[in-house]
Amino acid sequence: MLVLETVGAEPRRRLLRRRPSAKRAPEEPALATVPVTVATLVAASPLGDHDVAAAWLENADLIAEVHAAVAVLNTVLHAERLVRTDPFVREIAAEQALAIRVGIGNGEDVAHGHWADARALPPAATAPKKRERALRPQERFAALLAGRDVALAAEELTLRARLDLDRGRTREAALQLRIALEAALAELQAWSHHEELATRLAELRDERSVVGAAANRALEGGLDAEQIAEVGRVLGRVEAALLARVAGGLE
Repeated sequence: MLVLETVGAEPRRRLLRRRPSAKRAPEEPALATVPVTVATLVAASPLGDHDVAAAWLENADLIAEVHAAVAVLNTVLHAERLVRTDPFVREIAAEQALAIRVGIGNGEDVAHGHWADARALPPAATAPKKRERALRPQERFAALLAGRDVALAAEELTLRARLDLDRGRTREAALQLRIALEAALAELQAWSHHEELATRLAELRDERSVVGAAANRALEGGLDAEQIAEVGRVLGRVEAALLARVAGGLE
């Protein structure tokens, strides 16, 4: 059972029929209260009596429990994104939380934030192992803002494919990868005079049939395990090619 509660939010006012006019803002505006959403996932199956539950908590893989709970929450958020047709409803990562607790207690009590016993985890401890990144990311960030570098469409499309694959949406990942691959092949052509990029582009062209087959299968239904593995493998190659351009400082 997933319980969501918003705390610290001001009560909503009733909508007015007439749009209120804008007012002059004070020179020193008061700080607004920031609402915080508390998400609690209560296991459907009881652990047993207090001693059994305490033993479970003592030996549980807490990080795995956190990621399992976040997966449930993201499933709900993804469904809400679709039913509300709102692209700004986004999924979350465990390390973005302000506080994380794994605990035991009576279901009704836990749903309201009352624990018999709990363990607190620093959100940073739940962060997955970082993938290889471009060298000096802050320098590239500055270059993008200053217009000295360009953000490729393939980079954004590849990130979307990675998110879908990591979230288990394999059909969406295969379809997204097809577009990301074609965008990468087109956009990275400008750097094909560099030997490393030329080699990577040739390898990616050879993957078109694999990606196309996976995308076509995605349109018909679910992918099999082999195709899911292939999507992950080719996605990694696209990521590596994009990274090579940035990390190498290629012009």
